[in-house]
Amino acid sequence: MIKQYETVFIATPVLSEAQMKEAVAKYTDLIKNNGGEIVSEEDWGLKQLAYPIQHKTSGFYYLIEFKANPEFVAKLETQYHRDERIIRYITVALDKNAVAYAERRRNNRAAKAAAPKAEETKPVEE
Repeated sequence: MIKQYETVFIATPVLSEAQMKEAVAKYTDLIKNNGGEIVSEEDWGLKQLAYPIQHKTSGFYYLIEFKANPEFVAKLETQYHRDERIIRYITVALDKNAVAYAERRRNNRAAKAAAPKAEETKPVEE
């Protein structure tokens, strides 16, 4: 039975942009190669941590929403645990309400990105 999941991982802040992209590619490929389907990805960027983890006060956050068999989650989290670039991770199964919320959030984000900014549409007063 395929379920929908959301996983967020925090990568160490010392990674270059290329190294971060490689880490993301590793996990998206792992999902795809194990029969999963990527629904959505969001790069949340470098953020301050609530508390120091491994003597680091910030980290790169990345969210992947995917569909996969429940057995796959353990394999994914084992890979996170073995990867020294990943300092924290969490994977949660989404119920129908969470799936609907995630879809609304994505649609709102896309609409905001597509809408012109308010100051650009104001008529110029002379």
